[in-house]
Amino acid sequence: MKYLVTGGAGYVGSVVAQHLLEAGHEVTVLDNLSTGFRAGVPAGAAFIEGDIRDAAKWLDPSYAAVLHFAASSQVGESVVRPEKYWDNNVGGTMALLAAMRDAGVRTLVFSSTAATYGEPDRVPIPESAPTHPTNPYGASKLAVDHMIGGEARAHGLAAVSLRYFNVAGAYGTHGERHDPESHLIPLVLQVAQGRRESISVYGDDYPTPDGTCVRDYIHVADLAEAHLLALNAARPGEHLICNLGNGSGFSVREVIETVRRVTGHPVPETAAPRRGGDPAVLVAAADTAHEKLGWTPSRSDLTAIVADAWHFAQNIQDTQNTQNAQDTQDIQDVENAGTGER
Repeated sequence: MKYLVTGGAGYVGSVVAQHLLEAGHEVTVLDNLSTGFRAGVPAGAAFIEGDIRDAAKWLDPSYAAVLHFAASSQVGESVVRPEKYWDNNVGGTMALLAAMRDAGVRTLVFSSTAATYGEPDRVPIPESAPTHPTNPYGASKLAVDHMIGGEARAHGLAAVSLRYFNVAGAYGTHGERHDPESHLIPLVLQVAQGRRESISVYGDDYPTPDGTCVRDYIHVADLAEAHLLALNAARPGEHLICNLGNGSGFSVREVIETVRRVTGHPVPETAAPRRGGDPAVLVAAADTAHEKLGWTPSRSDLTAIVADAWHFAQNIQDTQNTQNAQDTQDIQDVENAGTGER
């Protein structure tokens, strides 16, 4: 099968694209590289540098489906620049849906988010929980979910929205390197690498076993496998929504201690006040994914998740150090050439 992966140069999109290739499929990645990396596009995938609003230029009936990851995803930025999130996430997806309709591509797997729920009334959080997003990022993703549902009912789209909780880990040469970084595990790993002085712990008086927030972490490879299963589960005229998570959580302190153990490096902590809108516990009820997709995560161990992320972070740092050394040598060569020195 031939698939278009929008945002396939980013973290999750690149891992899903790699899994599709390994399953024997033909993959085209569409990414404008605003947050993704050209080096993140898997070897063997065709690459188009472009915007999802222009998908009509490339989509044709040869594509079996679209897997849609292209989006702005920084919660803090969405609060100060909401117009960017409505324009990119909602407007961009609207254009993509129109292009799919015109091209006759009738299957979509959408990268949604647990941020659509906001502060939950109960945990674990089922798909039937009320959706009250607390920021424009979550609101924009919820708007797209509604849009997809309407497209399925009106035009026969076969669609699955996958609502992620906390994605972590790495898969081979594909891992997390956001700029700016806002996710806990890579931030703590930066402390272990000496790239950051300490990790801020925002509140230690929550009603949890150690007083810090608890979150549901899912390995990015488990997440990718769910996307391939979603392609098979999509049905014309239906919009299926599934949570993806492990169904259990780890606290901020558990994550920090695991990083210390895996890396063997000290990780200083800095106490900080609670952040507004941070629920004590966010854990997924992933029963729908189990039942409808046949999906069960197999990499739920936090140590393994952190170890994969650490291996990737070290490789990225080594690559950057090598590049910096080469850049320094190139400058010296130019300076020496200018003075006639050898």
